[in-house]
Amino acid sequence: MIWPRLQKGLLLQRLRLKESWVIFFLLGIIMMNVPFIGIFNKPVTIFGVPLLYLYLQLGWLVSILFISIFTKSIDQSDDGEKK
Repeated sequence: MIWPRLQKGLLLQRLRLKESWVIFFLLGIIMMNVPFIGIFNKPVTIFGVPLLYLYLQLGWLVSILFISIFTKSIDQSDDGEKK
């Protein structure tokens, strides 16, 4: 039957999404920890913005983009289940 294979594929896809959430959460925690903050805490400015502020703002932007990509992929997999 094709139905159990289809459900198994969706389940595996969802598990991979959950694993990705955990991986990116841990990566975010690591990137906001002492060694990385120390690397970017230099008296250097780029376009008049201190390097540490730029690092934190870009990290925040990238995390928001990844969250939006993950939520869109979850919405698409939910639409596939309803059909």
